[in-house]
Amino acid sequence: MSRLSRLSAGIATTATAVGAIAVLTAGTAAAATVTYTAGGTTPLTYTCTFPGVSPQPVLVTSHLDAEDSVAAGGTLTPANVGGSATISAGVHALLTAVGYDGIRGTATVPVTAASGTLSQPAATGLEIPEVIYPAGGPITVNISQVATSTIPTYTAPATAGTDTLSMGNTVTASLEFHKKSNNTWTPWTMNCTLKVTNPAQNTAFSPSITVS
Repeated sequence: MSRLSRLSAGIATTATAVGAIAVLTAGTAAAATVTYTAGGTTPLTYTCTFPGVSPQPVLVTSHLDAEDSVAAGGTLTPANVGGSATISAGVHALLTAVGYDGIRGTATVPVTAASGTLSQPAATGLEIPEVIYPAGGPITVNISQVATSTIPTYTAPATAGTDTLSMGNTVTASLEFHKKSNNTWTPWTMNCTLKVTNPAQNTAFSPSITVS
């Protein structure tokens, strides 16, 4: 075989190998991390218990970060799990009237999966940092994942398609409310129940998870 023939054959072999690699790697791009938000842009309304006053409405937002797709039967572990709870100015006034001006504690936030499974039914130990809030106006309480939080792992169904995570109907929190008059903290277990509306509130996290 001439030198030119050998060179041509080598180029052809290299081109074939490159083409094979391209075929094998096509469609296997790494999944991107996205933020999933419950209820879209509209906070969910829960009815929550408070010390010294009747149950009151609270606006709750929830979010988590995870890959936008997962292999059938594969797993995802969400990160940056958290959200907020907003207490209206009216509820704030009620708490002020019974002497409370601060809050701290942890929250347990239930999550469900339409098709896949979760390693536990809720994210637990989400931190509500200590806040002494100023007089008057609404109060927004942040809820965030910390090192001591326990976050459920999601396992996708065995068949390809899409799946949806949703907020559960009951959020609980192990709290302490600050009593302004004597600078003490009062333990309180808060129970929050999703408000029944017509149409029903959208508790689903969006976007949906792609199962491939």
